[in-house]
Amino acid sequence: MPPKSILQKQYLEHLERKRYSPNTIKIYISYFSDFLDYFNGSDIENIDKKEVNDYLTELIHNKNISASQQNQRINAIKFYYEKVLNKPKEVYVFDRPRRSKSLPKVITEQEVLRILKATENLKHKAILGTLYSAGLRRSEIINLRIQDIVFDKKLIFIKGAKGKKDRTSVLSDSVATVLKIYIGKFKPNYWLFEGPNRTQYSATSIVNILKVSAKKANIGKVVTPHMLRHSFATHLLEQGVDIRYIQTILGHESTKTTEIYTHVSNKSLAKIRSPLDTFLEHK
Repeated sequence: MPPKSILQKQYLEHLERKRYSPNTIKIYISYFSDFLDYFNGSDIENIDKKEVNDYLTELIHNKNISASQQNQRINAIKFYYEKVLNKPKEVYVFDRPRRSKSLPKVITEQEVLRILKATENLKHKAILGTLYSAGLRRSEIINLRIQDIVFDKKLIFIKGAKGKKDRTSVLSDSVATVLKIYIGKFKPNYWLFEGPNRTQYSATSIVNILKVSAKKANIGKVVTPHMLRHSFATHLLEQGVDIRYIQTILGHESTKTTEIYTHVSNKSLAKIRSPLDTFLEHK
């Protein structure tokens, strides 16, 4: 069997060729390394399904890994056999855990407003306003380019979102105003939100600025970027926006993913407004 370093190099090269995200690559490499360590001395190319399931069972019992992590580890292992070794998929169909069906955590419209009002820094206000008002993932907002904001059509173009798919979301009127002021003052070069030396803004920094603003607003709970996305979807549904449109805006492959928020109602896509504009108007 080739040395561990050679196997990891081959594994990494295939991940990069498939254009997996940096975060996914980091996770897969870590889990594949654990897998190699566990089966050190074995013929890794011929590990069977039972041995893999025994390995996962041991992780569940000894390390108490979550259902989500178990699925990620399965995907990391499958990638090696199916993509690197090019073996048939059906040979490596492992038992997968059932995902727990917990409801998404959300905050109210008024709590969103309080957070935005508590955010005094212009760039930070633009980031949090854009994040919520378009229902973006954290990775999506740091990948926004200046050209992705289409002011005249009130749209945000999201390139290479989850699953490497492009989509569009709504551009809030109120956020558009803030963005124009922000762009005029900060003059970003390529990325809409830049970090030091015009690099991409840090994902960790987004978590931190939201944490600080939520604390200033006395929200009384930990608010994460993904909670803003969940809240955006929930608030749209409460306005009566059809779940199929929300599915498209959020980039969900199936309405089943979106149905966790609430029931379907009818609206025209042309009439969809960001919930931020709606409750600011009636404030």
